[in-house]
Amino acid sequence: MLQRLETAPGLFDRSRASPANLGATFDGEGVNFALFSDHAERVELCLYSDDGAVETARHDLPEMEGGIWYGYLPGVRPGQAYGYRVHGPFAPEEGHRFNPAKLVLDPYARQLVGDLVWDEAVYGYPAGGTDLERDDRDSAPFVPKAVVADPDFDWDSDRALTRPWEETVIYEAHVKGLTKLHPSVPEADRGTFAGLGAPAVVDHLKALGVTAIELLPVHSFAQDHYLQEKGLTNYWGYNTLSFFAPHRPYLKTGNPAEMKRAIRAFHAAGIEVILDVVYNHTAEGNEMGPTLSFRGIDNRSYYLLADNPRHSFDTTGCGNTLNVAHPMVLRMVLDSLRYWVQVMHVDGFRFDLASTLGRESQGFERDGGFLTAIRQDPVLRQVKLIAEPWDIGEGGYQVGGFPWPFREWNDKARDDLRAFWRRDPGKLGRLSQRLLGSPTQFHHSRRPATSSVNFLAAHDGFTLWDTLSYDHKHNEANGEDNRDGHDHNLSHNMGAEGPTDDPDILHGRMRRAKAMLASLLTAQGVPMLLAGDEIGHSQQGNNNAYCQDNEITWLDWSKTNPQLLAATAAMIHLRGELRLADARFAVAPGHGSGDRPEVAWLHPAGRAMEDGDWQDEGLACLGFQLWRAEAPEVLVWLNAGDDAEATLPEGEWQLRLSSSQDPVTVSGNASGQVLVPGQSVLILIRDPLLPPKRSPDDAT
Repeated sequence: MLQRLETAPGLFDRSRASPANLGATFDGEGVNFALFSDHAERVELCLYSDDGAVETARHDLPEMEGGIWYGYLPGVRPGQAYGYRVHGPFAPEEGHRFNPAKLVLDPYARQLVGDLVWDEAVYGYPAGGTDLERDDRDSAPFVPKAVVADPDFDWDSDRALTRPWEETVIYEAHVKGLTKLHPSVPEADRGTFAGLGAPAVVDHLKALGVTAIELLPVHSFAQDHYLQEKGLTNYWGYNTLSFFAPHRPYLKTGNPAEMKRAIRAFHAAGIEVILDVVYNHTAEGNEMGPTLSFRGIDNRSYYLLADNPRHSFDTTGCGNTLNVAHPMVLRMVLDSLRYWVQVMHVDGFRFDLASTLGRESQGFERDGGFLTAIRQDPVLRQVKLIAEPWDIGEGGYQVGGFPWPFREWNDKARDDLRAFWRRDPGKLGRLSQRLLGSPTQFHHSRRPATSSVNFLAAHDGFTLWDTLSYDHKHNEANGEDNRDGHDHNLSHNMGAEGPTDDPDILHGRMRRAKAMLASLLTAQGVPMLLAGDEIGHSQQGNNNAYCQDNEITWLDWSKTNPQLLAATAAMIHLRGELRLADARFAVAPGHGSGDRPEVAWLHPAGRAMEDGDWQDEGLACLGFQLWRAEAPEVLVWLNAGDDAEATLPEGEWQLRLSSSQDPVTVSGNASGQVLVPGQSVLILIRDPLLPPKRSPDDAT
């Protein structure tokens, strides 16, 4: 491990200074510091003790080119804590909020030390005053400091996995929530990256069959002041403070190498790591928020401002919007993404409120600057890119509107699958769309059938088990009198609101849970599971648990439902064995070239579905027959209603899955008719070497 000098370094070495790389770059002999501020008049670099508590030296950065202030300090080593004081105009009505009394965090900081303390000094205006007044109290004792990071790490030949989208099954998880109560993770490691990379966690995901873990935000984030005043915390982490540094509480020692070790462990198990990233806004909020970094460095460059530049322009609902239209802000975001790929070895990103990132002067543009920059980037275009295709601004709902190679969260799949299994009438047409990968939304612009990321539950909303256990949200613990969180849950408690000992209700919930998972895992597109859904995790009916860092959100592994876990794993493995996902959208028999998947929709009577059948609100059973080149012929029956007899296409079939049984994987031959139990999914296959002859007019 490299050691930093104990004494403050000497003068800058101008011959070695460079504006090429922003942030603090160690070259083995010293550190080059570089900060972008287009409107600053002077920038001071402040050095601190290891714990960030004591300032040890202060120097003006001696060089400036193109708005980049920089200088090279020989003798500085990894471990050095630092911050900046940026001088410039304090003119809020012009969008400028420079205040050298506020120590600001380097936007390129790779490591942090210290915590944010919500003292009045962290605000740029006096308590009780307006944002047009300047507060000159020193904020340094109350804000985290950047740390020069050690770049050395032995990756042991680790490399990106680049698993095809057709093979991908995503598992959305929270670093702390996944590990905090895990009995096989050492207690000191729980809630951290050390716990995340523990063999017990990695082995669980490998046995489950998921191929990628998607982590809720791990970028360093701030705790909201108003939540702390209520005794709550920002658990999810959608409140970014630094786009390069891992969140300090997730690191036992504060060293980012802990995260690298976790990623290396997942890669060794064949599991990719995807980060949920928040580049649409920051933790500084609107003009009444604190001055922690960007606002004090160059408010007018880093943020979108309203027509009156005193005020922030907000399309995120979080107070501000990052100005990715500015070339240097766009560069920062791209540098951050490349850092996580090239230095931290992550395999992809899920972009929070991605519609904001695609906004141009006239609204959302699928060929806008940010999306285009990523698509042409030689590093980023090779990793997995997933958009959350909405924000709260006008025209912000953009499901299906993003360009290739982006994939998108598909809330339509979530809602229609929930509604079908809840036995809402008239859902067969919408169900067929979701099973095909939502072609109405995604089959355009040469996009593949893997464009849709399908899910039943995600961090925001009910868990899968709560979808089956509650008719209404129960967010009282959030301290807002149950007013927060949405009411469109498409849930059904099946006879009791919340936990119950009634065996019939528990049986019904289990049956529906397995059917819902089976439908998710037979659909085209990319399936995503919420961590804990495989073991029956409940959040006690809380559908907005963003502030619950406790047993509400932490997975209680001691309450694992073994039947549900075994069924989920079996269905994931069967999906892979049968190669159910395809990059090409399926077409009706005879309507595509020889290598295109073909699909036929079946009525339980054994005939092709007709126009009137799709409108039959009393029909709750549907079959589809899928043909692929060099793959088994697959027949799937989905029945949300009561037990039903279904007539099979001619010939012998092999039964492979019956979601109502335990275990769900079954074997046996079937022909003629088959019973499709209520609230269940059946999967049958036929020998691919002897495909039946068919014509465009013969659905069977």
